[in-house]
Amino acid sequence: MSLLISDICINCDVCAPACPNTAISQGEVIYEINPALCTECVGHFDEPQCVVVCPVECIDLDPGHPETRDQLLGKYEALTKGKSAA
Repeated sequence: MSLLISDICINCDVCAPACPNTAISQGEVIYEINPALCTECVGHFDEPQCVVVCPVECIDLDPGHPETRDQLLGKYEALTKGKSAA
C-alpha cells in the first residue's frame, strides 16, 4: 500500500524532505502523498522515512491503494530506472 497523511497533519514540513521518491507535497490543506510515487521506502530504507520523522504520527497505510511488497519493489525499480546511485 502507499501511505496516506491524515487530517491531524500539522504541516510541519518534515515528511516531504524525508521522502526519497518526492511523493509528498503540500496539498490545499495538509501534505499529501502521491500513491503513484510512494513505495513506503521499499528499495531505499527498511521503514518509511516519513513515518519515522512525523511528530504527530499522522501517516498510515492507504487502504485505497493496496500493494504487496513485491509490487512496491517493482514500483521502486521503475521509478529509479536510469538514475545513478548516490
